[in-house]
Amino acid sequence: MSGDEKWCVVTGGRGFAARHLVQMLIRYDVFRVRIADLGSTVDLEPYEENGILAEALSSGRAQYVAIDLRSKSQVLQAFQGAEVVFHMAAPNSSINNYQLHHSVNVEGTKNVIDACTELKVKRLLYTSSPSVVFDGIHGIFDGEESLPYPPKHNDFYSATKAQGEELVIKANGVKGLLTCCIRPSSIFGPGDRLLVPSLVVAARAGKSKFIIGDGNNIYDFTYVENVAHAHICAERALASEGTVAEKAAGQAYFITNMEPIKFWEFVSLILEGLGYERPRIKIPAFVVMPIAHVVEWTYKLLGPYGMKVPQLTPSRVRLLSCSRSFKCSKAQDRIGYTPIVSLQEGLKRTIESYPHLRAEQPRKREGPSKASIYLGSGMVADTLLWKDKKQTFKALLVLIAIYYNFIVTGSTIITMLSKLLLAASIFVFIHGSLPEKILGYKIQKLDSSHFYLSEETLKQITRSVASSWNASVRALKSLGKGNDGLLFIKVALSLLVLSFLGTISLRNLFVIGVPAAFVVFYVYEKEEQKIDALALEALSRGCKLKSDIVRKVCTSKKIE
Repeated sequence: MSGDEKWCVVTGGRGFAARHLVQMLIRYDVFRVRIADLGSTVDLEPYEENGILAEALSSGRAQYVAIDLRSKSQVLQAFQGAEVVFHMAAPNSSINNYQLHHSVNVEGTKNVIDACTELKVKRLLYTSSPSVVFDGIHGIFDGEESLPYPPKHNDFYSATKAQGEELVIKANGVKGLLTCCIRPSSIFGPGDRLLVPSLVVAARAGKSKFIIGDGNNIYDFTYVENVAHAHICAERALASEGTVAEKAAGQAYFITNMEPIKFWEFVSLILEGLGYERPRIKIPAFVVMPIAHVVEWTYKLLGPYGMKVPQLTPSRVRLLSCSRSFKCSKAQDRIGYTPIVSLQEGLKRTIESYPHLRAEQPRKREGPSKASIYLGSGMVADTLLWKDKKQTFKALLVLIAIYYNFIVTGSTIITMLSKLLLAASIFVFIHGSLPEKILGYKIQKLDSSHFYLSEETLKQITRSVASSWNASVRALKSLGKGNDGLLFIKVALSLLVLSFLGTISLRNLFVIGVPAAFVVFYVYEKEEQKIDALALEALSRGCKLKSDIVRKVCTSKKIE
């Protein structure tokens, strides 16, 4: 590169907020931009391939360099010839791992500072977080930069971010290096891979209906372009001469959209914009917290076997139920920051950028439902699925009568059947003896066709019985060969379930089974897609967990 070219470096340059900063720096055309990140190569997203970033990379106005901040030699190489460094790299805040966060946020930041002083970089801007002053217990209202670091932070990410921030502020003035820290609050916008996608995952799993806490906690959100704009404002202030640079340097700045809003109202606006229901059921944080601790403990246990990072953790519960709002008056005064995109416009752009995450319109069911098919698509299905409410109520009345006249009295199956046949015979005899009209009301006589089984129906019943019998014979044949372990497990489990049902009294079976039959199939028909999706997801996760454990065991055996 020629000596008159002005270069800036963006660490973590492929991250969410960093991508927007990179594009804004390219548009401003003050610096050539060096994008530094972990990946060995830069893989552009489809929307970037024909955009300003692709053009800048091909023309040389931007370049990509692979870098691990934990390697000082790599950091030194990446910072060669740079005038400004925007230090935005940080691990995923959802992973509460001390070693990971300390190695990047503290040790990595030390390497960044050392490289800047050794290579005579003029300005260093560190992307921090408002969480550095949050203890996870006490809410913050209109917080100012004078707030001290708490004795204990909400998680390792916040604690190590605070340590990194201290290092950067302390480095101000060392060998002519000017530094400052930017604390953007709750960043959102196009390209976000955490907030919006996690909300949609929760909505599709039926979990977004819950509000953790009382729902009145106030938050400050920041549209991602405003975050990029704040970094450039800070860099321009540090680059100014005289008192402007002196006032801006060595300071930390809260950055928000300057439009505080209830956290759950913001969440609701995103979910509704994407076609999902807004949260409405409030659950106290102290009820959720024990569950979050169990989830976190489970992740620590099963994380090495492939379990995904959970969304419900103790630190996340505290973030969702506490208020966190901050003033930007210091940023306005010292670096000249004001938002360039309003909260309403930012929400609109964010929602429009996720067409693939929109709720699918429920499809009209063609033909009978699965529940109806399982029940034979006949009178039984119409009764249990409440298709014919009159018929359903009749069936319920008959079942109630059977329960009180036969089940409660402790009748055996033989005596119950005898009594039922006797009652039916008496009813048929009396009904047949009645005149055609009583007091002007016509009596509908029972026709023999009500009890007649057609030849086709008999054939279907016979075929069904024969098919079931043949399937059982095939199963026995396979078991006899002794090479189908899965079939043996299925048969054994089926027989165990049958033996368990055999231990239940007829009375209990009637009390549990009848109401369940009228509720379970009805609910399944109404929520068929959700229940099927949950079942498939559970099956998929179970299979993945099993394969991960088997692979882990096999690997450990090979090592031994």
